[in-house]
Amino acid sequence: MRILRKYTNRRLYDTSRSCYVTLEDVKELVLNSEPFQVLDSKSGQDLTRNILMQIISEQEAEGHGTLLTNQVLQQLIRFYGDSMQGMMSQYLEQSIGAFLEHQDLIRDQMQNMIGAANPLTMMNRIADQNLAMWKMFSPGVNPDGTPMQNPKRPDASTTETDKSSRSTASRRDEPKTR
Repeated sequence: MRILRKYTNRRLYDTSRSCYVTLEDVKELVLNSEPFQVLDSKSGQDLTRNILMQIISEQEAEGHGTLLTNQVLQQLIRFYGDSMQGMMSQYLEQSIGAFLEHQDLIRDQMQNMIGAANPLTMMNRIADQNLAMWKMFSPGVNPDGTPMQNPKRPDASTTETDKSSRSTASRRDEPKTR
């Protein structure tokens, strides 16, 4: 576990790397799931929660989208000193843990819902269905849109005489030109 010491000048010192770190560096530790603890340099008091709250406060102020709306914060404040405070803490921790475990599934479901409601997606599906139906009725084309290998040819039993009589008949029906 990495130990960070907070000095009176409000700077954080990473004892494992022997250098000062910023709140942004601490945020990276959190994002990388790296365990750490922040201790007061004089008293040894654990200040980890204070630093984490400070990071959350900065994230909320920077406009990264608020997780903690005014209403949520007011409701949380009401739980302090209440007999349900300990239970609420456990509930929040377990709820967030469950959400994180199922985050990928939830994300996929949200994408499917958004995709289904998207008018362009719906229009593309309808266009694809219409195109498939059109291709089904096109002669010489398979339902998947590929050309047929052996398109239907005139019957092989047709004799040369039948063919020549057809051509003579078609010439008789043509209008005469002068």
